[in-house]
Amino acid sequence: MSTVATSEIKLTPERSTRNSLRSRMQDALPKIVLAPSFVITLVFVYGFILWTGFLSFTNSKTFPSYALTGGRAYQRLWRWTFESDPPSSWYTSITNMGIFALLYIGICLALGLLLAILLDQKIRGEGLLRPIYLYPMALSFIVTGVAWKWFLDPGLGLEQTLHQWGWTSFHFDWIKNKDFVIYTVVIAGVWQASGFVMAMFLAGLRGIDGEIMKAAQIDGATTIQLYRRIIIPLLRPVFLSAFIVLAHMAIKSYDLVVALTSGGPGGSAWLPSNFMYEYTFKRNEMAVGSASAIIMLMTISAIIVPYLYSELREKSR
Repeated sequence: MSTVATSEIKLTPERSTRNSLRSRMQDALPKIVLAPSFVITLVFVYGFILWTGFLSFTNSKTFPSYALTGGRAYQRLWRWTFESDPPSSWYTSITNMGIFALLYIGICLALGLLLAILLDQKIRGEGLLRPIYLYPMALSFIVTGVAWKWFLDPGLGLEQTLHQWGWTSFHFDWIKNKDFVIYTVVIAGVWQASGFVMAMFLAGLRGIDGEIMKAAQIDGATTIQLYRRIIIPLLRPVFLSAFIVLAHMAIKSYDLVVALTSGGPGGSAWLPSNFMYEYTFKRNEMAVGSASAIIMLMTISAIIVPYLYSELREKSR
């Protein structure tokens, strides 16, 4: 019978203190590295949000003012929404926001899902088609707006080209028509974002267990029933994520409107973001511009906060 001698390593107080200091430094290092970014974000994002909220309750004009006037700026926006005749630029902005958001989000979701379903059929040339669909998302809104402005301009783009080809009866002047100019913004926005939505849906489709679909096909489910009752319901999280992204992009679409229409004839293509910039920096109505910015923030929060709450609630289960 043999015995094995074991010995305990006894740490001296000096070595124990050194190890403890090293572990504390290792724990603190990530916080030290992230601290500057955290402070900058805290000041220049959330700090300025609070500052904008404060300015919306003042009588600020060209420069900030500290004289509180209550909700006078919000009252003006309320009157411009429901009591102005003819319609005010704010009424036009929120009406355009409703049209743009509804069509932009709806068409992007439908078109993105359709493209994803087509690519999910393992068609030939999928590797070439995916980057083609995704390429517009790599462009900025400025580039997209300028390109579509040239394409839709009656004197330069589509209409002029078809006239040169002999189709002289064709007319497409939406970009210069105050009643239809907002729809040109929808066209450009859908062209840019639908490929990104397609990529989201395609990832969701590729993540569905194939055994579920095989079982449904064995039970006699048709292709339409398979997508309507099984696949599309399983894509609900992707629908929600795509909706959040598109809604956020729709609310903050400023540069696309400026590059494509320059605001449209008489400001007929304005969105709330264009209204906010115009009144804050050009018409010297900083309080009104700040109030419109806070309303935009509340709109985005009304969309994102329930989504975050549902996500956190599911993770806690």
